[in-house]
Amino acid sequence: MQTAILGGGCFWCLDGVYRELNGVVASESGYAGGHVANPTYEQICDKKTGHAEVVKLEFDPAVVSYADILRVFFTIHDPTTQDRQGADVGPQYRSIIIAQDDAQMATARAVMDEITAANIWGAPLVTQLSGPVTYWPAEAYHQDYFAKNPWAGYCRAVVAPKVAKFRKAFAERLKKASA
Repeated sequence: MQTAILGGGCFWCLDGVYRELNGVVASESGYAGGHVANPTYEQICDKKTGHAEVVKLEFDPAVVSYADILRVFFTIHDPTTQDRQGADVGPQYRSIIIAQDDAQMATARAVMDEITAANIWGAPLVTQLSGPVTYWPAEAYHQDYFAKNPWAGYCRAVVAPKVAKFRKAFAERLKKASA
């Protein structure tokens, strides 16, 4: 198994998507990239910790490559807006890839070059690329939030459309339903 840590706006969106991607065996919402130890959600929302909302993924590279994890990432969030995803504004919502080793760093650069060359977003990428940093799990109520709260307003208005976009764009990569 390998680990990927990504931030692309609210962690509920990324978590909701990656839990459905074949090859991802675990997804956890958390915080990374800041200077405060063991931050709380309230501290993150105050925008003074330096942390981004991220997901920590455990995935099987024999089933899904790190490059494909990143291609999904660049499909489901806008990597061209600094510290913003839609109405969510602040450094905690920044686009960030936290590479775990030199191989992931090289792959991230290659995929970012691929996305830039394809001009998918029509604007330059502002995604930060970082080496390993300390990761802090988010509070229990943030874990698997979309599945537990599908009718909550934010989930209906923001998370559900991103999950639908993922399902349409990557239908062949969805986990198969259990029998």
